[in-house]
Amino acid sequence: MPLSPGDSPGFLLWHATLRWQRDVATALAPLDLTHVQFVLLACTWWLNTQGEHPNQLALARQAGTDVKMTSQVVRVLERKGLIEREVDPADTRAKRLRVTDTGADLAPRAIAAVERADARFFQPVPLDDAVALLGRLAHPET
Repeated sequence: MPLSPGDSPGFLLWHATLRWQRDVATALAPLDLTHVQFVLLACTWWLNTQGEHPNQLALARQAGTDVKMTSQVVRVLERKGLIEREVDPADTRAKRLRVTDTGADLAPRAIAAVERADARFFQPVPLDDAVALLGRLAHPET
């Protein structure tokens, strides 16, 4: 017997995800970033602060995004002056990614905006419980 929508974990997850995505989009709108632009900018910024200058493949792996889509969004971030692609001295065919000064200023502000949206969204659930559940769902093999 099929579950009613209110008893279906997948259906509830779908609605929760839609609500969360709307909240994040609203938080990022004043910064002129889409959600995926934010994720790729934040990941590049974080990797750069760790002393890494990833290529697009490494960035896609870090962010969990499709490589082709990552390339398209990186071009948009480059046009916005937030990321630069530099030739890799070890492989002139490859491009390494670096946040610009403008991107380095924007990334922490965007992260703070998203963290505030996350805090409001997840407020009904204890943080440790939310992290444990989402960690298990994101990485069931561990």
